[in-house]
Amino acid sequence: MNKLSPSILAADFSKLGEEVKEIDLAGAEYIHIDVMDGMFVPSISFGIPVIQSLRNKTNRVFDVHLMIEDPDRYIQAFADAGADIITVHYEACRHLHRTIQKIKECGKKACVSLNPATPVEVLEYVLDELDMVLIMSVNPGFGGQKFIPFSLNKIKKLRQMICDKGLDIDIEVDGGVNLDNVEDIIKAGANIIVAGTAVFSGDKANNVKMFNEKMK
Repeated sequence: MNKLSPSILAADFSKLGEEVKEIDLAGAEYIHIDVMDGMFVPSISFGIPVIQSLRNKTNRVFDVHLMIEDPDRYIQAFADAGADIITVHYEACRHLHRTIQKIKECGKKACVSLNPATPVEVLEYVLDELDMVLIMSVNPGFGGQKFIPFSLNKIKKLRQMICDKGLDIDIEVDGGVNLDNVEDIIKAGANIIVAGTAVFSGDKANNVKMFNEKMK
């Protein structure tokens, strides 16, 4: 099933709870929460206290994307804060299989994200352990970047890998997604769509509805 996961990195932080409620009511099924540590990526965003404070604002799936070094240190804390899906970066994990197992031990869905230059083949031996793979279609760390075109080929290749193994795994795409390219991204094989600026700029409720229409 195709689902929209608006990234609150593009929301108005001064009224974050209201923004989350608005996209919830408009029909967004996931809430994408980008956690940045200023080390794995240049920016610093928000962390555990923000997730805890938002958890009672919505029952939607909290799609927590950890763009942090050594994420194992915080997996339990993010699980306790209310994450439903915990995404770690392949590039940030020294022992990826162990990290995936730790997420699952917390009772959460496990996702691994790949930066644009990282080939999908690196996941061959852990793919059957995953619930979702996140393809970064921009270099992580900043919102508002343009979609990198070769990301479509990565999505297609990953979907073929999943099909060849007979697995049931979501493919999420994050970075530069808008109403003009979302249909191509879905056709390539993705089914979870992250959009930040394209959702939170202008009429948020209408933007969510337009994405949901395009993603049918």
